[in-house]
Amino acid sequence: MALITVNGVVLPTPTDYGVSIMDISKAERNAAGTMIIERITTKRKIALSWAYLSATDLSKVLNAVAPTFYNVTYLDPQTGGNRTGSFYCGDRDLGMIDFVNGVPRYKDIKFDLIER
Repeated sequence: MALITVNGVVLPTPTDYGVSIMDISKAERNAAGTMIIERITTKRKIALSWAYLSATDLSKVLNAVAPTFYNVTYLDPQTGGNRTGSFYCGDRDLGMIDFVNGVPRYKDIKFDLIER
């Protein structure tokens, strides 16, 4: 079973994987000072990082998250099972470690997938 797929593309298993559960709310205090919160929705943010990826695997990952929006299937800690949602990608940080026989190897690849 894949940990995470993007539009059916199985991503390499990340070195670090974290899911944030974010409540989108409108909050204010009333005249009595009581906090009133209107929860609009709950969304997920998935933090992914890889210590090392080959040029081929990095290209696969970057091409999978290149569209503006796409479906992501991932292991959700709240449900304990797979969940699918529409996501987009935040900024992608990439580092290159070296060249081996003229082929680059990449390190410290990090980005977040944010639910639409």
